[in-house]
Amino acid sequence: MSITTTAAAPASSRTYPSLRAAWIPLAALCLAFFVEMVDNTLLSIALPTIGRDLGSGTTRLQWVTGAYSLTFGGLLLTAGSLADRLGRRRVLLVGLGAFGLLSLCVVFVTTAGELIALRAGLGIAAAAMAPITNSLVFRLFDAKALRMRAMTVMISVGMSGFVLGPLLGGTALAHVRWEWLLAVNAPIALLACIGVRLGVAADRREDLTDDTLDLPGAALSVTTIGLACYSLTSGVQHGWLSAVTLASLAGAVGALVAFVRHERRTAAPMLDLSLFSNGTVRGAAIAQVGTSIAMASVMFGLILHFQYAYGWTPVRAGLANLPIIVTMLAATPVSEWLARRFGHRIACLVGAACLAGALAGLSWGVEHGYLAIAVCMVVMTVGLRTVMTICAVALVDAMPGNRTSIGAALNDTAQEVGTSFGTAVVGTLIAVLVTARLPAGTWSSTLVASFFHGERITYAVLAVLVGLIAAGGALTLTDSHATEEPEPA
Repeated sequence: MSITTTAAAPASSRTYPSLRAAWIPLAALCLAFFVEMVDNTLLSIALPTIGRDLGSGTTRLQWVTGAYSLTFGGLLLTAGSLADRLGRRRVLLVGLGAFGLLSLCVVFVTTAGELIALRAGLGIAAAAMAPITNSLVFRLFDAKALRMRAMTVMISVGMSGFVLGPLLGGTALAHVRWEWLLAVNAPIALLACIGVRLGVAADRREDLTDDTLDLPGAALSVTTIGLACYSLTSGVQHGWLSAVTLASLAGAVGALVAFVRHERRTAAPMLDLSLFSNGTVRGAAIAQVGTSIAMASVMFGLILHFQYAYGWTPVRAGLANLPIIVTMLAATPVSEWLARRFGHRIACLVGAACLAGALAGLSWGVEHGYLAIAVCMVVMTVGLRTVMTICAVALVDAMPGNRTSIGAALNDTAQEVGTSFGTAVVGTLIAVLVTARLPAGTWSSTLVASFFHGERITYAVLAVLVGLIAAGGALTLTDSHATEEPEPA
């Protein structure tokens, strides 16, 4: 049993009685989550500057961001599996240390290849941080209501980082060199390390699994997720019927089949596939894919919309996303009330309806000015906050006590797959419906009209797709605020 502590809880204690009492470790975990999320989008605004400084072409610039997302998404399950064996706090501290040190190495970068390698290394370090920040939130509190609120804070901070990345990057570039966008991660990682050391209890042996590390399973999972994410990027860049895209898709399917067969046969699987017989685990993961498709598609599509169709500066386009950030914070009472009043299933169905409705609204609103778009952003964010928070809590809570990190990793992997898929869908549909090459400078009225037409079709398709995925996942959740299904053996 966990021991509830006082507000002055030392690091060796187990749990805290309130969010205020846990402010040091919670702030540290939020910092870790923020820095790994903001790094997804921070450099996107600086790519033209980086290209000029390092003399690199468009393809290499795409890999500056792609290298991070591929290593990050591919290693999430492996990192979660390691944490459940070696210790969650220990792996998080190693990840934070590596992230900070690698960020400082940007001062030595002189070529695009070196920057790509550095970004890949940062993705590996971030993968060691992402699932563990979420699972450690559960260690801080015994009460499910406090876990829900803490996860709400974490998701709000993380999504704010994702949304704020372009705005922070664009503002910083007006005053400092692009290298500072990475170097600033070092002091943030240091602060997070200190907070985790001070406020998060050390791992207990009985809370970890003694199973040996499933190295073949880890290799196959990295191959599957890495090739799947790359095939989506390649489909946009090279075409869906190109040899490289078809080869990567075939490789991903082959690796997935091999992974499933191996995990079913091995005595100590990295991901126990029997966990998916639990409706909460299965449904929460599916619903998270839907939320991330919505989030990524809207973020990617509206960045193009504001900067190209409207001709806004990067800073103004970043500020236009503020309704998402404000709603992320303000919608907390709404999502908590829905979960408390109706339970996980109904609350997530309401969230799924908000997501589908917002995307359908955008299909109409893109031609009716910023106010219509902002209203849709608010409705979408209410759906995001509700589904993402409830599913993250439900999924991790439904896992056995010594598998919480792999549960959080499964949650993050579902989101990463959804993010890659959402971006690919928008990129592909706009390329097919509008133009494969977005011209710089002021757009003609004909091209703007064509872009609006492409957006209408894109968001209408996404409304149906996201609604089906998110609602389908929500239907398998429980009717209670707590996870009522028994833990898998």
